[in-house]
Amino acid sequence: MKETLNIGITCYPSLGGSGVVATELGKLLAERGHQVHFITHSMPFRLSGYHKNIFYHEVEVPDYHVFKYPPYDLSLAAKMAQVAQMQKLDVLHVHYAIPHAVCAYLAKGMVEQPLKVVTTLHGTDITILTHDESMADLVRLGINASDAVTAVSNDLIRETVERLHITRPIDLTYNFVDKRVYYPRDCSRYRTDFAPCGEKILMHVSNFRPVKRIQDVVDVFYRVNEEVPSRLVFIGEGPEMSRTMARVRELGLEERVLFLGKQDEVAELLSVADVMLLPSEKESFGLVALEAMACGVPTVGSTAGGIPEVVTHGETGYLSPVGDVASMADDCIRLLTDPTLYARMSENCIHRARTAFCNDLIMRQYEDIYYRILGRERRPAELERVCTAE
Repeated sequence: MKETLNIGITCYPSLGGSGVVATELGKLLAERGHQVHFITHSMPFRLSGYHKNIFYHEVEVPDYHVFKYPPYDLSLAAKMAQVAQMQKLDVLHVHYAIPHAVCAYLAKGMVEQPLKVVTTLHGTDITILTHDESMADLVRLGINASDAVTAVSNDLIRETVERLHITRPIDLTYNFVDKRVYYPRDCSRYRTDFAPCGEKILMHVSNFRPVKRIQDVVDVFYRVNEEVPSRLVFIGEGPEMSRTMARVRELGLEERVLFLGKQDEVAELLSVADVMLLPSEKESFGLVALEAMACGVPTVGSTAGGIPEVVTHGETGYLSPVGDVASMADDCIRLLTDPTLYARMSENCIHRARTAFCNDLIMRQYEDIYYRILGRERRPAELERVCTAE
């Protein structure tokens, strides 16, 4: 029996939760001895440097005058098939149904050897693309043609079933955090830079899309700062940046808000925060809340989507209805003015991140799915790894 696997992974390689999860999963699988082949149009930003058992295959798109638009999807499918045949892939794990699952479906039809496809749904492929019926048909095809489908929250599974009338089983595989990377750190040097007078620090990390409700972040901070001297740190960039800056100026907060822009590595910066703000109106999981939780930082946010599956209200943070800025501000003030409450909640955050969303646990779930669709059994020694809060 072949004990290790040859696994292809395709994801969006730029900034974004799905690319982060796909890349970190690939690195963990490679540590376990599996051969991992990333097939993307550019190097995933979390994959810099050398990693044993990891290989990168770049998708090149031909510049042919007949095409009005570069045929990336077809080029990706062809590259998937080429890598599958040359590297004898056992599994092709694609993140997002569009276009990756459909491309994997085409690739599977082009290769001679058996090739299993796992599709992981991360959110917008269901919550946004399926509003267009023609795209919904493609998403449905990608899902139904896969050998296994996973989703990052129960809420996303529910929405997938309701929107697309999917009857096949969908495995719940939460996003995860690597406890070797995300843990509480001494970041006193950053705190001095960000909050020179010892103010509390509120933080928001996102791609600044409208669904993140960045204006709510600023409005929550405005209310908190009136009661508790605070600073607001933004990490990320996106289409709402200009409006956010305008709102900051309108409220006279320029001296108390810091924009750090895109940061590839946020693990150390998260420990600077006292509270993570996540007031999104759509959030299939809320990876930043988990990453903050692993660093002992509670989240104050909304009840949107899968956030309540990550943040336990009253134990690892506080959640309010979308748009309820007043309640979110009150929750922040409660946390920042009660040291005993804060210490207890911070400890709860670390424990929950290291147990419910442990990297070893979730990676093992993915491995189980691979072995299941291949009709193979896991090695006995592989069953012994367990997650603890130590």
